[in-house]
Amino acid sequence: MDEEVRSKVSGPVGENTPVVVLVRPQLAENVGAVARAMANGGLFHLRLVTPREDPLAERARRTACGADAILEAATTHATVADAVADLHRVFATCPRPRHVIITTVTARAAAGMLRDVAARGLRAGVLFGPERNGLTADDLAHADTLVQVPLNPAFNSMNLAQAVMVLAYEWWMAGDTTPPARLVTNETRVATKGELENFLRHLTIELDACGFLRNREKRPTMVRNIRHFFQRAEVTEQELRTLHGVVTELARGRRVRGRIEPGMEVEPDEAV
Repeated sequence: MDEEVRSKVSGPVGENTPVVVLVRPQLAENVGAVARAMANGGLFHLRLVTPREDPLAERARRTACGADAILEAATTHATVADAVADLHRVFATCPRPRHVIITTVTARAAAGMLRDVAARGLRAGVLFGPERNGLTADDLAHADTLVQVPLNPAFNSMNLAQAVMVLAYEWWMAGDTTPPARLVTNETRVATKGELENFLRHLTIELDACGFLRNREKRPTMVRNIRHFFQRAEVTEQELRTLHGVVTELARGRRVRGRIEPGMEVEPDEAV
């Protein structure tokens, strides 16, 4: 694997991210898909408890889609107890906890708790059960917190990689500072109020000239409505230049048909 790619999926040496513990995973391709999900969410430590198939098999590498470094660094353990022996906190995924008194949290809440644990310099891990039956009561006995993912109660089944992806996503989002929404302007920029005002003046003059604003009683309200329409959006400089061009061409077409009123001609400051 290319070293630059490897560095992106293996994480800084010694990074204290939660350990993903797969208990008795059955299919190599599922382990590879888990590695891919982990890399997506910035999780780098994988442990396997008695996997049925070789986690480095070609099928695993294929579904890892470049996250081979996580597979290569994964450790194999004979028991759950051995896999979690050096951890301070252990979470476990469980769809329906029964006959046990234990703290149960959502994946989102678990991610926040895992961030707090890591910030204190402690190590934490999350247990994920086999594809077919999930974790047993004995497996859950090694955990101090259960994690549930609120889903459609009529169909809440997830495959192994999906379950890991949910937790990896929540872990990443718990430390992410990306704004919930933003306007991507690429080569252009958001227009200034002055530029917008110039366009609105251009538009209003042409609307007067074509007769759209001929009702003098309603004209002030109509003009305000048009202004509000454009003020609501973050119109870009490129969009305003295009709109200037649209208004100019409409006015030119009106001139060709002889419907221009004397004294109402206007030229925009900027055209397409």
